[in-house]
Amino acid sequence: MNSLPFACCIAAVLGLLLPVAMISAQKPNPYTNNITITSKSTTRDFVPDGDLSKRVWRSAVFMSLDEDAVTRKKHSGAQTRIAASWTAKYLYIAYRCEYSVLNLYEGEPADKEKWGLWDRDVVEAFINPAPERFNHYYEFEVAPNNLWIDLEIDLDKKPFNDAGWDSHFEHATRVDEANHIWTCEMKIPVRALTDQPLKVGAEWRINFYRAYGQGDDTKRHFISWGPLPGARFTFHQPASFGIIRFVK
Repeated sequence: MNSLPFACCIAAVLGLLLPVAMISAQKPNPYTNNITITSKSTTRDFVPDGDLSKRVWRSAVFMSLDEDAVTRKKHSGAQTRIAASWTAKYLYIAYRCEYSVLNLYEGEPADKEKWGLWDRDVVEAFINPAPERFNHYYEFEVAPNNLWIDLEIDLDKKPFNDAGWDSHFEHATRVDEANHIWTCEMKIPVRALTDQPLKVGAEWRINFYRAYGQGDDTKRHFISWGPLPGARFTFHQPASFGIIRFVK
């Protein structure tokens, strides 16, 4: 038998099988949803002051954050709205939160991050600028009285939350007691998150949260943008992260 035609046949078969093998070897998408928030670019950087009437937010796309993190039931009387904007240097996030009574840490210094801030009223953003690194992301929290904490998260390590990491993000809040609304702006340096330039068309993974209410965790309320898929209640479920898409 002529070995050349036989070798050609084997090569042809392998050529057909190789793409199938490559497809089967690909890892499944670990993210459970593709909900998307659009972040529009802005031409000027600005210092956060908690005022959401400024032009950048008037033209932003706000989305609702009002469903229970697990049950997905809507929370009445605590409507929350979120929006994002960006420049080459910074990611900006805005929150508008209705409230009845605020639950705060009182008398704490605002120039130092507050461990355990999540045990009181707070808004949070978990941001993954490199979605292929599923378990590695960054956490930002701000309370109505502008107390704050930022953390680098790596679920493959113990402990998984590094409080020593410092993004140098800026933040500001305002509380409108007459209308029972508090607002927050975050200004997060892109270089603290990634060495890749932020540009039109980029897509990161992100989830937004809010915790509020009096008492312990059995009495407080927890809402999230992306639903938490696991049976164990924790915000640290990166599979829940949606998409933040950066547009012009």
